[in-house]
Amino acid sequence: MNDQQLLRYSRHILLDEIDIAGQEKLLAAHALIIGAGGLGSPAALYMASAGVGTITLVDNDTVDLTNLQRQILHTTERVGQAKVDSAKIALTHINPTINVIALAERADDGRLSELIGGADVVLDCSDNFSTRHAVNHACVTHRVPLVSGAAIKFDGQISVFDPRSATSPCYACLFPPDREFEEVQCATMGVFAPLVGIIGSMQAAEALKLIMGIGTSLAGQLLMLDARNMEWNSIRVARDACCLVCSTSK
Repeated sequence: MNDQQLLRYSRHILLDEIDIAGQEKLLAAHALIIGAGGLGSPAALYMASAGVGTITLVDNDTVDLTNLQRQILHTTERVGQAKVDSAKIALTHINPTINVIALAERADDGRLSELIGGADVVLDCSDNFSTRHAVNHACVTHRVPLVSGAAIKFDGQISVFDPRSATSPCYACLFPPDREFEEVQCATMGVFAPLVGIIGSMQAAEALKLIMGIGTSLAGQLLMLDARNMEWNSIRVARDACCLVCSTSK
C-alpha cells in the first residue's frame, strides 16, 4: 500500500483483526453485487469505502423517482439513468482508487456462471426467487461464498451460504427450488426505507469478513429482523442431504 492508502484505510488498519494484511486482502479482492437497488446501495457503498479492489455491479434497471426513498446510491438528477452507471458515479466519488465494473444487463445462467467464476464473494441484492436460485446455483458450482439478503415491508433477513465448507447449506437447502413461495416485491408491497440500509450494510459486513477470513460468518444461520419492533430472531439452517443443488454438485 502507498501512503495515501495507508491514510485512507487507517481506521481499518488500527483494528488488530484487520491490520495491513487484512486491508491488502480487500484491495486484492473482487466482489460481485447482483442488484443496485435498496440492498445493493448500502452494500456497494460500504464495499467501496472499505477498499475492495474490484466491484462488479449487475442490474438491468434504470433509476426511477420511486427508488429514491431508499436506494441511496442514486440521486434525483440521475433519474432515467441506468442504475449501474449511477452507482458507478457514487462509488467512484467515495473511492476513486478502486475499479468499478458496471454491467447494465440481466444475466442469464451462463453469464452468471461466468461472472461468479471470477469473483471472491457474491452479494445477492436481487428481489426475486428466480435470480436468487440462479445465483446460488452458480456459487455452488464455483465454490464461491454467497451473502444473501432480502427485505420487504418491515421484515428483513440475511444469511451466508459458503460452498467451500462441506457442512454449510446453500440457498436451495432453505428455499427448495421445487417448492412454491409467495413472490412479493417492493413495487406492490412497499418497504420501510431504513430496513434495506440495515440489511444491505450487514451484507457488506459479512462479505468483508469472508474476504479477510475474520470472525464467524452467518453460514448455517438465518438472521431475521422485524423492524416494527426492532426485534431480531435467528434459526439454524442445516445442509439438506437431498438438496437439488448442493447435494448433486459433489
